[in-house]
Amino acid sequence: MTLPADFDRLDLAPEDARALGYRFIDMVIERWRTLPDEPLNRTASRAEMEALLREPVPEEPADLDAMLHLLRDEVLPRQVSVNHPRFFAFVPTPSNLVSIFAEALIAGYNPFMGTWKVAPACAQIEIITLDWLASMCGLCPGAAGGIFTSGGSMANLIALAAARHVKLGDDMTGAVLYASDQVHSAVPRALRIMGFRPKQLRVLACDDEQRLDPRMVEQAIRADRAAGLRPFCIIANAGSTNTGAVDPLPELADLCSSEDLWLHVDGAYGAAAMLTEEGRAALAGLDRADSIALDPHKWLFQPYETGVVLVRERRHLLETFAITADYMRDVIGPDEEEVNFRDYGPQLTRSFRALKVWLSIELFGLAAFRGAIQRGMDLARHAQAILESRPRQWQVVTPANLAIITFRHLPPDHEQSDAAIDAHNQRLIDLIFADETAMISSTLVAGRPVLRLCTINPRTTELDLERTIGRFEELADE
Repeated sequence: MTLPADFDRLDLAPEDARALGYRFIDMVIERWRTLPDEPLNRTASRAEMEALLREPVPEEPADLDAMLHLLRDEVLPRQVSVNHPRFFAFVPTPSNLVSIFAEALIAGYNPFMGTWKVAPACAQIEIITLDWLASMCGLCPGAAGGIFTSGGSMANLIALAAARHVKLGDDMTGAVLYASDQVHSAVPRALRIMGFRPKQLRVLACDDEQRLDPRMVEQAIRADRAAGLRPFCIIANAGSTNTGAVDPLPELADLCSSEDLWLHVDGAYGAAAMLTEEGRAALAGLDRADSIALDPHKWLFQPYETGVVLVRERRHLLETFAITADYMRDVIGPDEEEVNFRDYGPQLTRSFRALKVWLSIELFGLAAFRGAIQRGMDLARHAQAILESRPRQWQVVTPANLAIITFRHLPPDHEQSDAAIDAHNQRLIDLIFADETAMISSTLVAGRPVLRLCTINPRTTELDLERTIGRFEELADE
């Protein structure tokens, strides 16, 4: 069948639209219901996908049932399911159904979120949600502020642009920033976009706990000042992607204060742990940051395209990004209380990303999120306990830290050389990536390859972890 439509208006009759919408909802609910029992990894080659999907642009309407069949059975399942309870690679994105339906509402109502006057209630919800997140991170709502972004990469870019504007007046001559060798790739990418040269980012070796050493930063600052350079920013991790490590934020904040530097904290992964008592202890000093990047589409369980940047003083974003134009004269407005988010980042046209976070917190309650985050940390400790109970097979490299643990598998003759053990683990990760049961990723710690688990999915069970580690042992013996 084809959809009856008013083709000139690209419209559907209400009864047809409702029927189509229910079919989409049924697909989502069924996917969530069956996901734990589905294969985790169903990727395909480019050649296979060309053969399946390549066609000329259709001039006439396609058959609806055929299209839904194609999406349900061939397109959407062909992925590595990052919300699967046994997906532990990189950083999972568990999401939640309330936010998924909020995403549909956003698309359906399509509010324009660049200007207060066009969607004031939506803008107010974004302000409130940002205040919630600022308070969670220890910043003062009202003075602090921020903006929802596409993710941590854009959040880091916006924060570093503000740091450049405030500290350098946009003159980047001789400017220098400091970070550890655990810095996320989003940071050097952001600096490249902003016009910094690679040598202007001082990448310093981390300590034995994979953290930035304040003493090394201080020495580098002194050397750079003596050379006539202009240190202006320290970039700290609040939960590194590799190991979950948190840089010593209080000491780095002291150093920034004494040296008049901007402290930017990349909390895209770990900042949400501030909701828990354990997380607040690990992230002590986050409240002293000048800017923070965080990713609700990670540990606040939102769909993709949900990032946030927060700044201690929201005026810094205005000073960095606010530019007026003649064609905006009708919506500029004289009221300073009207927050126009076009002035807080590079986007003029932007979506209502805050609704997903706001609605899921409203309907689940913050305590549910707190418990889900704590569960992720508990699961990582459970994984560590399993590995440590089998010391002849597994070696924990970095212990459970903000729901991330790294480890190695030891071959039967584990008196082999480091190179042989490294090769054995590389072979194991290749087998894991081709397996449909569970997935983890690898990284380097102290220059050597390690396996890595990230356990933030609240629907993961202890049995999932036991099954996953057991499966890896089977693969290692093949």
